[in-house]
Amino acid sequence: MPGARIAEGDSVTLRTVEKEDVPFLQRAGANPEIRYPLGNPLRNREAIDVDEADGTDRLLVCLDGEDAGPGRPDEGETRRIGAVSVEGVDYRRPELGYWLIPEVHGRGYGTEAVGLAIDYAFRSYDKPAVGAGAFDHNDASRGLLESLGFVEEGRRRKFMFVDGAHRDMVRYGLLREEWRDG
Repeated sequence: MPGARIAEGDSVTLRTVEKEDVPFLQRAGANPEIRYPLGNPLRNREAIDVDEADGTDRLLVCLDGEDAGPGRPDEGETRRIGAVSVEGVDYRRPELGYWLIPEVHGRGYGTEAVGLAIDYAFRSYDKPAVGAGAFDHNDASRGLLESLGFVEEGRRRKFMFVDGAHRDMVRYGLLREEWRDG
């Protein structure tokens, strides 16, 4: 089950990723509805290393039940619905990554989870900004970032071959002073 609670919103909770969460991450990452919009390669469970100290904070997006406390919840007290990451914190401005399982899309969970991740990044690291990227064809992800105040900073043209076409990567940034709690 997911680990300790890191941040809690009105609907979602961010919890630490534990070894027991790897099967969920691998299954979800293999889902074409998640993988293609993100441009992620297929990875087996061994390729997902939650213990790796690589300057990335990996967090699960969960729907907690009323009995789920701040520590490790018991089976059935929380439901995994996605993941967020804060990458590159050791040497550059943090970059956010995120995804949710398709059956919860359109309910506002992504906006809340990314907002909690922004709060977490600014609270945990003395960095002036956070960044994120979205492929030009991923309108939902671009809309989410823009709704949180991210500003388009550039475009990497034909950045990656994704879902049958070479796609542009749109780069976004959010300054600490632009963030609602900054």
